[in-house]
Amino acid sequence: MKPRVLLTGAHGQVGRLVAALLKDNTELFAFGRQELDLTDVSAIRATVAECAPDFIINAAAYTAVDLAETEEFKADQINHVAVAVLAEAAAATNAVLLHISTDYVFDGNGDKPFSESDMPAPVSSYGRSKLAGEQAAIAAWQKVIVLRTAWVFAEQGQNFVRTILRFAREKSELSVVNDQIGGPTHAGDIASALVKIMWHIHEHSFSQWGIYHFSGLPYVSWFEFTDAILQTTRQKGYTGPLAELRAVSSEAFVRPAKRPANSRLDCQKIQQIFGIEPSNWRSKLENINEYL
Repeated sequence: MKPRVLLTGAHGQVGRLVAALLKDNTELFAFGRQELDLTDVSAIRATVAECAPDFIINAAAYTAVDLAETEEFKADQINHVAVAVLAEAAAATNAVLLHISTDYVFDGNGDKPFSESDMPAPVSSYGRSKLAGEQAAIAAWQKVIVLRTAWVFAEQGQNFVRTILRFAREKSELSVVNDQIGGPTHAGDIASALVKIMWHIHEHSFSQWGIYHFSGLPYVSWFEFTDAILQTTRQKGYTGPLAELRAVSSEAFVRPAKRPANSRLDCQKIQQIFGIEPSNWRSKLENINEYL
């Protein structure tokens, strides 16, 4: 019997790829923001009750990091309150909740990868809202998997790779920070990780609920990631002009929300429990022409 899966954020970078992986072998109920308003608590409860899913995959989020500093209430509604309601609704129907979170729950201090047991200390409104969502979900229901990830990119949607390629073709020089370090993570690998976790839980007796980290390797700075993007673009046959690249410190960019200097996530736990390897971001740039 096919598992019943309720997917939120179905039109986002990760959600649409989750939907593609599940459409043929599950009974899938996929909702984007047009189909399900996550600021409407009653609608969330009614939708979960009607679908009666075995799994809820929450790929929806408020991700406008800078805007969240002034839209704190809206960010909290989607990243915290909606997640709490999804967890409560999951508990009412005995469904498993898989929820995507972020490296922004940490302060970014130090130079070691953050493990799941490290103390969160967000330094932005976005990070605080995501941490509150994690905590509310885990407090509301036992059968919760929180998947923290970082630096998400994909061939479609708004993301760093596509933005850099656009700027590189429009400008003569690009300034990119070299003092923020993390693991770029392809949205397709996040989707695959979520689906692999879902099937593992569906097919096995499972009890290791809680938080897992999943991101890309090797760790790089935004400058190094940009350099790799532009080098790959040239190697794959692009002959047009591309901007010169210049490394700068974070102090050169004054932005409303503070960014973590260290976004490294330790991914050993997810490897040990589920056999899921870190995302190989370099290989995901091989089809760079699809990002253009």
